[in-house]
Amino acid sequence: MNFPYSPKKWLTISLAAIVATSIGAGAMAQSSNDGTASQTTNQTQTQTQTTPSNQTDKADTTTQPTAQDAAEELTLEKAVEQALKTNPKLQQARLDEKNASVNAELTYDTVAEIPSEFVRSLDAAKQKYVSSAQAKMTEKLNKLAVQTTENQIKLGAQQLYYALLHAQADLELKKQSLERAQTQLKVAKAHFDVGTKAKTDILQAEMGVAGAQAALAAAENNVEIARMKLNEFLGVDLNKKWKLSNDNKQVAAPSMTLQQAQEKALQQRIEITQKQEELNLAELNVKLIEEYSALSTYPGKIARNNVEKAKLAIEEQKRTISREVAEAYYSLNAAKLGIEFKKKAKEAAAESYRLTSLRYENGLATTLEVIQAEEALADQENQYEQAVRDYNLAVVNFETATGK
Repeated sequence: MNFPYSPKKWLTISLAAIVATSIGAGAMAQSSNDGTASQTTNQTQTQTQTTPSNQTDKADTTTQPTAQDAAEELTLEKAVEQALKTNPKLQQARLDEKNASVNAELTYDTVAEIPSEFVRSLDAAKQKYVSSAQAKMTEKLNKLAVQTTENQIKLGAQQLYYALLHAQADLELKKQSLERAQTQLKVAKAHFDVGTKAKTDILQAEMGVAGAQAALAAAENNVEIARMKLNEFLGVDLNKKWKLSNDNKQVAAPSMTLQQAQEKALQQRIEITQKQEELNLAELNVKLIEEYSALSTYPGKIARNNVEKAKLAIEEQKRTISREVAEAYYSLNAAKLGIEFKKKAKEAAAESYRLTSLRYENGLATTLEVIQAEEALADQENQYEQAVRDYNLAVVNFETATGK
């Protein structure tokens, strides 16, 4: 037996049946608990708002518009700013930086009590100079760690912002798909009423509507999940509502060559600074051994080897950063091309759906062909929206790789 849907469409339709059953049971339970007075009070509100959430929870009918109107507007820049203020991980890193500064001050006060003229041995020299340099390096690296955490927070905030934006855009696409399915059902009924189409056309159209309703319910859930994840990362109330733009626009990518991006990264990435500080400390140790002992001793040989290791670590870090920048650069270019291809595919699917619908209205196409054309259009719309999201994230990753 040949089914008139793809396996993916049949899965969606099955979910619709489950959702419909659950909603029906909830509505019956609510109906048995509501009194006549409550039904009369909410009658006008129910007529003006017919969303699934209003059908299952009448208590929210009067508060939902107010909550929506009161939703705070959130831009990408504001999301990053909010995260830098309230993200728990970043707050902990800042406290670690303060502790490092306190410990450094304690070390400076301790070594200051050792007069330079009393430093006559290697151990005394290390106690005075190496410990001081170590504290200074730790203090500096903790500040760099805060910067690193801030960059991670910026990246995470932008990723979760785009995730919520993607979920909202996907929800709008699911609404459009449902509208197309409902329109197809109306057309099928009109043809059936005049005797030009069979009852099976109506049944197929009804199944298409059911599948679109299930997909819409799943999209609504995805929006709520994405919103809570963003709120958790921002360090605000999980139930806080945001008003994001419905336009998932393509952002502008930095204009530079790969070589320019790599050079910029080598200048700005804090990993290089960290490795350089480790080299400075190793060289100081060699200097003290040479002054208060001898480099020919075992400690002297180890100290010189540590300097070479630190130099190798810097070169290795440079290669790693250059590779990461190259990967981000090529991924960005690929994502940009992906948008162009997906846009053309979406436009072609939209035209195919339009022509198939016209053929159906004139009796030259079947309901199955219209449903398949709509399914192909919905799929291409989703792929294009995903391509825009992937591109925007590629821009964020590229900027992060260059040390912005």
